[in-house]
Amino acid sequence: MDLQMQKASGNAKLTVSDAAFGREFNEGLVHQAVVGYLATARAGTRGHKSRSTASGGGIKPWRQKGTGRARSGTIRSPIWKGGGKTFAISGGQDHSVKLNKKMYRAAMQSILSELVRQERLVIIDDMSLDAPKTKALLSKLSDLGVGEKALIVTESDNLNLFLAARNLPYIEVEDVAGLNPVNLVGAERVVMTEAAIKRVEELLG
Repeated sequence: MDLQMQKASGNAKLTVSDAAFGREFNEGLVHQAVVGYLATARAGTRGHKSRSTASGGGIKPWRQKGTGRARSGTIRSPIWKGGGKTFAISGGQDHSVKLNKKMYRAAMQSILSELVRQERLVIIDDMSLDAPKTKALLSKLSDLGVGEKALIVTESDNLNLFLAARNLPYIEVEDVAGLNPVNLVGAERVVMTEAAIKRVEELLG
């Protein structure tokens, strides 16, 4: 299939793989990929203190008999205020969701294809900047007809582009290696260079 590419000399056609950019949208698969990516990114550091790790409670609060009160061995018992939790959760939890490579690749193909159908994918021959100037980046995006809410994808790291975009809260810059279902789905417009398109096609086609 052919996609429109914007160049300094005018528009041109870029031939891409139907498998990567012409796939039917699979909402269920895309949902799995997004949920799986977000779950895998969770730190898993949540934890509770058990009666053995809660501070205090080193001695018996009162003698066993003769006080008229219930027997108690420690003020850090789970039934006491400030006591440890009964079934305490320890840190280092793993929230990752297994999604095999074939499913992940199909989900990415589905998202990119939907971006093409919704005309949210903008292809440009080059997105490099001579200097890390935010004003220059905004001017370039304006020429492309893209607002201040977009994802810019390059083939590899582009320092000037990254520095120019870091003052813009709704502009995200990624290389192909950092592309994921979440930033693709969440982007209002996706601007990709020709080299990035070819690299994505190699990985997903």
